[in-house]
Amino acid sequence: MSKRTYISQHTAPEVPDEQLPPDPALEGLVRRIAAAAGDKRALDVVAIDLRGASAYTDAFVIATGRTDRQAKAIFDGITEDLKHEGERLLPQRTEGEQEARWILADYGDVVVHVFVPEARAFYRLESLWGDRPRIDVSDVAPERSTDGPQGASAEGPLGA
Repeated sequence: MSKRTYISQHTAPEVPDEQLPPDPALEGLVRRIAAAAGDKRALDVVAIDLRGASAYTDAFVIATGRTDRQAKAIFDGITEDLKHEGERLLPQRTEGEQEARWILADYGDVVVHVFVPEARAFYRLESLWGDRPRIDVSDVAPERSTDGPQGASAEGPLGA
């Protein structure tokens, strides 16, 4: 059940946020988005479960492109993947495509944020929502950053 449906049917969750049951449909959409970002070599893909904490979405997927061109390619890859597979999803709203420093795509239950490294470090969405549980997407979008927002890695430029 989406957050919007839940809010319209209930005034407050009956269980604490940490105990909300898994939502396979939400996790499936998040994983599709993360995989599409990973296919375009996105860095530091993170998925945050916002159910019970946000009235406008159930999850964020956050990714980084090394440059504004790569950020735009990541966004385009996600859009194309969701448009041509399964239920043919289109974002309800997009922002930032021209500048490609922070691109936002609102898919209702999931909001996608694609940043360049400087913008992601400045806005720090992971810190803002730091207490929220993460949805594991590491198998579909492996971490590849050496100096991304989450810190340095000694593994090399592609996390190899």
